[in-house]
Amino acid sequence: MTIAHPPKPDTVLWVYAHPRRDSLNDRLLQAGTKALSQRYEVAVSDLYAQGFDPVLSERDLGDLAARPGNIAELAGEAYVQGRLPEDVRQEQAKVAAAELLVLQFPLWWYGPPAILKGWFDRVLTSGFAYGDDDPELGVPRRYGDGGLAGRKALVVVTAGEDERSIGPRGISGDLDSLLFPVTHGVLWYVGIEVLDLHVVHDADSLGPGQVEQQAERLATRLGGVGGERARRFRRLRDGDYAHTRALREDLAPGRTDLGIHVAE
Repeated sequence: MTIAHPPKPDTVLWVYAHPRRDSLNDRLLQAGTKALSQRYEVAVSDLYAQGFDPVLSERDLGDLAARPGNIAELAGEAYVQGRLPEDVRQEQAKVAAAELLVLQFPLWWYGPPAILKGWFDRVLTSGFAYGDDDPELGVPRRYGDGGLAGRKALVVVTAGEDERSIGPRGISGDLDSLLFPVTHGVLWYVGIEVLDLHVVHDADSLGPGQVEQQAERLATRLGGVGGERARRFRRLRDGDYAHTRALREDLAPGRTDLGIHVAE
């Protein structure tokens, strides 16, 4: 059973996944949290500084570790029974309180650092973030529904490449598509609406003045983030997938790109 977690108004959790101080990402973190603190109560999960262990293992199952079965289901049962490790429980409490989740990371090998992926694995457990079916519709409470519905998320990402090379026709692929596993496969999966990406391009070659420009750009955006509209991914419960996980043939006919999952 998934337990609903109403967020606390005007509360933000900033999840930060970069190992170095005095870096571009560190400057963005400081500028961003300062800007948000003018209006919000801001908590920070600095994963490297905390020494967060990203490896999902038997310790996440508590007394259920010796029981055979699906590890995700067992972790969900451990959550319901209050047997998750303390570091996971602390992170879940911060997520449950936040109405806005900010994920900040550098793009490494076309995805987030492993420590953030491990945070997803260990913190967004069944029972806490997803799990049961809608009793009326008979579909899982996922993709726009679930324990974390009612929240928004902003992904702040630094990329070493320029805007064209990591754009729709770029050799590296389109960044929105590269991060679809995060924006749709993680955040939207557990019910969190996603704002447009905040991207810093050419991150490896910015001079001190340009770093400050990017810090100011982020702070300016965050000053109005409460009024931003999220992108409208299709919800599973709305019938667009017709009791399956494939989009109905009459919707976006002939297309197979990831954009078909954005509601028109």
